[in-house]
Amino acid sequence: MNLRELDLHELDRRALALTGGVVAQVKDDQLPLPTPCPDWTLHGLLRHLVSQNEGFAAAARGAGGSLSVWRRGDLGGDPRAAYEASAALVGEAFAEPGVLERPFTLAEVRDGGSFPGRVAIGFHVLDYVVHAWDVAATIGAPWEPGEELTAAALLIAERVPDEGRGPGAAFERRAPSPDDAPPHHRLLALLGRDPHWTGDPHWTGGPCWTGGPC
Repeated sequence: MNLRELDLHELDRRALALTGGVVAQVKDDQLPLPTPCPDWTLHGLLRHLVSQNEGFAAAARGAGGSLSVWRRGDLGGDPRAAYEASAALVGEAFAEPGVLERPFTLAEVRDGGSFPGRVAIGFHVLDYVVHAWDVAATIGAPWEPGEELTAAALLIAERVPDEGRGPGAAFERRAPSPDDAPPHHRLLALLGRDPHWTGDPHWTGGPCWTGGPC
């Protein structure tokens, strides 16, 4: 399997729905919880998801070059509704004819580099499959991407170069993973996650739960 064989429209639809199904289970009193993303509480992570959907939608239409369009996500009084609205926005943008061949300027990736639409949408698929796990792990909900979506996300994750990982980069550094680990564990490890993460019992709060500059 290679990237050109992937039905990225369908995979992205599934990734958005996977994340949406988990986000729908979030309760307001869980928003201050820590997440597998060390810099974000659950509120900060949800704000990131909304911001990224808005940023990718802008990039699909030639307006992704400004960092501001990637960071203005507003959860308002209902994070679940905010996510659904942003998912509809990016889904509509990605459904436009010729989007896979358009150049996407991703202001948060490689200093605002330009990527073919197919590659950029692949990044979005990967991001939302794994962030769905981040939310699910935080609230103790199931995460069930299925074999096909997991395999596609794993294929994309394996192609993220090391220079595109680490502090200030779009993706986390790889974490160790046994060769015989199941595919979903290998996927999480490739994005720097510990598949057995269960939260930090000593966490006492942080700067991101109010959705500030995280």
